[in-house]
Amino acid sequence: MSYQADASSGFPAHRPRRLRTSPAVRRLVAETRLHPADLILPLFVREGASEPVPISSMPGVVQHTRDSLRKAAHDAVSAGVGGLMLFGIPTVKDAVGSAGFDPEGVLQVAIRDVVAEVGADAVVMSDLCLDEFTDHGHCGVLAADGSVDNDATLDAYARMAVVQADAGVHMVGPSGMMDGQVGVIRRALDGAGYQDVSILAYSVKYASGFYGPFREAVESTLKGDRMTYQQDSANAEESVREVLLDVAEGADLVMVKPAMSYLDIVRRIADEVHVPVAAYQVSGEYAMVEAAAANGWIDRDRVVLETLTSIKRAGASSILTYWATEVARRLR
Repeated sequence: MSYQADASSGFPAHRPRRLRTSPAVRRLVAETRLHPADLILPLFVREGASEPVPISSMPGVVQHTRDSLRKAAHDAVSAGVGGLMLFGIPTVKDAVGSAGFDPEGVLQVAIRDVVAEVGADAVVMSDLCLDEFTDHGHCGVLAADGSVDNDATLDAYARMAVVQADAGVHMVGPSGMMDGQVGVIRRALDGAGYQDVSILAYSVKYASGFYGPFREAVESTLKGDRMTYQQDSANAEESVREVLLDVAEGADLVMVKPAMSYLDIVRRIADEVHVPVAAYQVSGEYAMVEAAAANGWIDRDRVVLETLTSIKRAGASSILTYWATEVARRLR
């Protein structure tokens, strides 16, 4: 039987290409839509910096001064970006990461600056982890044998949560992958009268090779790896378990990190839970696109939108991306 088009038979009766004939039609029937409010901009602030410091492995991204941080926050919110995630780089690091729970530490100062700048026009978030503040670069306090002491680290996280809330943060982002971290942080916040400060739990954080540029950004001194507390990239069932535990402990949102190599996990978590799911398009994912574009190998602007659309299509309601301000402007 011949299946060639035949006007008399009307074959083919179904022509999906009709819905691709023009930009207007494609826009009308698009199944997935990005919106500026879906985007969260990660921002780095360096204590004592007198001018922004470019991050060589992340073209276009800098370690901010207090002044440039306020401007970047203002610009992002003016573009319609939904959230800002703050990371601090202190001048002095120590074994317990004390700058992380110092009320006058760089991150707490940054929170106050950004809240004063944008108020409630965007959600001001803060990274709640020790890795930026420890001289060994791990996300927790070390035991005598050099391993990360889970429960001692929880005490530090509780202190960090309260000082970040004191500074005015709207949402904390515990990213250290310590067992029980969400429950401890929730109790600490509630006990200090911060019942309305929410928790974006980094519930699914893989021990990934895509974090390299971020470590330059926060001047990490890490020796070794984080395989004993971040997840193995081979595992999917484990991610569901981690998310369900965090939701049971009081997480208001959950996150998958990285995003692009774990879109199956994003989809699975979005299907599994009834809280918003965020995904972090991490530094290595950003750097790969920028490097390929700089060499003329890809169409940068198309690929940026394509990557973000794929993350949203997989089920993420919010996306942390270093392109947040740029893309928000393009979407408006």
